[in-house]
Amino acid sequence: MIEAALSKVTGYLKDTAQRFIRDAAYPVPAFRLSVDGLDIAQKISPRLMSMELTDNRGVEADQLTITLSDHDGLLTIPPKGAVLRLWLGWSDTGLVDKGTYTVDETEHSGAPDVLSIRARSADLRKGLKTKRERSWSNTTLGEVLGDIAIGNNLTATIAGALDGLPILQLDQANESDANLISRLGEEFDAVASVKGGCLLCLPAGGGKTASGLDLPHITLTRIDGDQHRYLQADRDSYDGVRAYYYDVNSAKKQEAIAGGGDNLKDLRHTYSDQQSALRAARAEFRRLQRGSATLSYTLAMGRPDLIPELTYTLQGVKAEINEIIWYGGNVQHSLTADGGYTVSLELESKLPENNVEDLAEENAGDYTGIIAYYRDEKSGREKAVTAGDQAKPRRLRWLYASEKTAKRAVDREWRRTQTITP
Repeated sequence: MIEAALSKVTGYLKDTAQRFIRDAAYPVPAFRLSVDGLDIAQKISPRLMSMELTDNRGVEADQLTITLSDHDGLLTIPPKGAVLRLWLGWSDTGLVDKGTYTVDETEHSGAPDVLSIRARSADLRKGLKTKRERSWSNTTLGEVLGDIAIGNNLTATIAGALDGLPILQLDQANESDANLISRLGEEFDAVASVKGGCLLCLPAGGGKTASGLDLPHITLTRIDGDQHRYLQADRDSYDGVRAYYYDVNSAKKQEAIAGGGDNLKDLRHTYSDQQSALRAARAEFRRLQRGSATLSYTLAMGRPDLIPELTYTLQGVKAEINEIIWYGGNVQHSLTADGGYTVSLELESKLPENNVEDLAEENAGDYTGIIAYYRDEKSGREKAVTAGDQAKPRRLRWLYASEKTAKRAVDREWRRTQTITP
């Protein structure tokens, strides 16, 4: 049974009975790598200095970088355009398919002689980078992304919450489809990406698939982590976000504001209508809220199943880190001869799904109570904890990890509110 499982794993493995037995008791990193369909893992394993895979959130291409020792000069530099396919994992649990990548850069340096190979995800095909001129009127986000997908031989999968959102006017002027997809993602506060021949679009921070199903929720403990860096920034310096647009009945620029107050962040782009401007302002305000707390977390023992868009709970670190839910951004897988297999996560604080739009429209002051949302551990659904009168409650920014931490935050904020109330 053990031998049958391990025989499928190439890279860092040798065909000896002693190695099989040892790997069953002490798992070691494993990988498979093919070039244009030819498995080369066993050939390059002794030469592997490092392998890094960056799985990016959004339309930015994923990148695979492989560094090999060419001390004897026997390595052949792969041609540009060669297709690499990578599997990552461990000797005891098997491998996870991490996709295909097209070689777009090679470098040979020395001494000592080293060959570096850089490849990007094959899904970001040339057509997506071609600049185009076209426009859409009185349509929806789903229709626009569907047109882009058809033009690039992709399948479009749009989350139901985004599919029917209206677009009054959209112009693509000397702009690539890749850039347009990215721009639409920013305007609608969505994650738009091209993966596995599919153009995906889902709400940012949702932790859900395009079909609405929940993505896995990951719990990490202090023992899982090798390093972490927590940063809480004061984003309250911005009371809101302002976007400008032109009214068809006036030559003067008009304002659309999400949030409120005196200190507003101005968006550079000028929009063609009020709806687009307000939508962009709300999206940027939500991004500021999510970015108010960030966490970089490195797993000492890499997990090949981790991808962008997952949600996380941390345990055993610091109270401020443990008490909220985290939303996953870019994931970097690193395999080295000396350091083994590790994974680095870029996380940001997750906002509640409930009333996120209302949260963006609130103005400070005159609150009658406090409300916070938390993730129920059993059901995975969001629930609320309150204090005071809920006629006009202040909604706390983050999604909390448990009812206990949400209640503690609500009580803390309610006591502070009562103290400063004249």
